[in-house]
Amino acid sequence: MQVLIFGAGGYLGSALSAQFTDVATPRIDIANVTDVARVLDDICPDVVINAAGRTGDSNIDWCENHRLETLHANVTGPLVLLEQCGRRDIRLVHIGTGCVYSGDNEGVGYRDSDPPNFSGSYYSRSKAWVDQILADFPVLILRPRMPFDASDHPRNLISKLRSYPKLIDVQNSMTSLADFVQVTRMLIERQATGIFNVCNPGTISPLRVMELYRELVDPSHPCEVFTMEQLRKTLLADRSNCMLNTEKLNGLGIVIRPIHEAMQDVMRQLKQRANERGI
Repeated sequence: MQVLIFGAGGYLGSALSAQFTDVATPRIDIANVTDVARVLDDICPDVVINAAGRTGDSNIDWCENHRLETLHANVTGPLVLLEQCGRRDIRLVHIGTGCVYSGDNEGVGYRDSDPPNFSGSYYSRSKAWVDQILADFPVLILRPRMPFDASDHPRNLISKLRSYPKLIDVQNSMTSLADFVQVTRMLIERQATGIFNVCNPGTISPLRVMELYRELVDPSHPCEVFTMEQLRKTLLADRSNCMLNTEKLNGLGIVIRPIHEAMQDVMRQLKQRANERGI
C-alpha cells in the first residue's frame, strides 16, 4: 500500500509516517491545485493522508487574526485534495479535530454523527466546515483531541501544559498519540470511511494531567488552578472543553485503552527518560 502524507513534518504527520513502510512525504501547499495534481500523478498513491493544517504559531488565537491563512490551509486545501483524489480514485484520509464540541452531551459524550456545537474560535469553525463537506464523500475523517505522548514536541499536550503556570480543572477527552496512529492504520487497512472520534475512553482534566506529572515525574512541578472565567480573560478565542463518544470504533471491534491508563503509561515513559538524562 503506497501512502502519501501531507503535513508529515508536523506532530501527527510525523508519527503517522512511521506507521507505514511505503510512504511518501512531499512538502507542498495542499491548496495549490497544480502542485497537488503533479504530486498525485508522480507518486500514484493508494491512500492520501491529510495531516496538514493551521492551528496557529503558538496557539489557536493566531487563527483569529489570520483568518485567510487559516481558511487556505484548513478549508481550501482539504477541498483541493478531495477533488484531486476523487478524480484519480485515491482514498483520502483527513485529520480533523474533536475541538468542535462543547460539553459532555449529558454524560454520554458527542458521537461522531452529532453536529458540531462549538463555534467559539475561528480554528474550530474552519475545521467543522470542512468536516461537514467531506462527510458527503467516501472520505475517512479522524478526530483526535488534545494528543499527547512522551516526546518534547511543542505540539504535545504535556509539553504545552508544563509551560502553563495555572491550569483549568475541567474534564476533557484526550488522545494518546501511540493509540491514534495504530487506530488510523487499522481503519485505513479496513478501508473505512466516515467520521470517527479517535480518543481514549473517559475524561481527564488538564490540572489532573499535571498532578500526575508531579506525582510520577517531577515532584517539584507546580499545579495551580485557573477558572474558566479567569482563563477567558487571557485569550482571544474561546476554548473547546468536551467529551467524545467512541462507541463507533467499538462497533468495529477497535477498543482503545482508557485515558487514565494511557496517561499514566506516558508519565512512566517521561520518568524513565528523566532518569536516563540524570534529571
